[in-house]
Amino acid sequence: QVQLVESGGGLVQPGGSLRLSCAAPGSIFSIDTMGWYRQAPGKQRESVATIKTSGGRTDYADSVKGRFTISRDNAKNTVYLQMSSLKPEDTAVYYCNAARYVMGVRYNHWGQGTQVTVSS
Repeated sequence: QVQLVESGGGLVQPGGSLRLSCAAPGSIFSIDTMGWYRQAPGKQRESVATIKTSGGRTDYADSVKGRFTISRDNAKNTVYLQMSSLKPEDTAVYYCNAARYVMGVRYNHWGQGTQVTVSS
């Protein structure tokens, strides 16, 4: 069970910016979608942003639209999340996800999680 490798989390002040990176090992192939999910204390994990490998279609949670931008480098199996105008409500553990299909079966691969804390 190979994990995705995340980096970029940290402590920032409200209004600040942060860029998260996530790299999938080469052994994880035929990735259909990569994305970012987050989980705040006492809350369920939610989708933040996703991006399709083919075509690059993106989807954002309403709460982050206009502030976050997801991008990817397919050749490197890497996805990024540029976070701007950060709010305290963005505080959470952010998990990278890669979804792929093998013989019609969906496999979800997850990163270890990176803490993002937005506080004065």
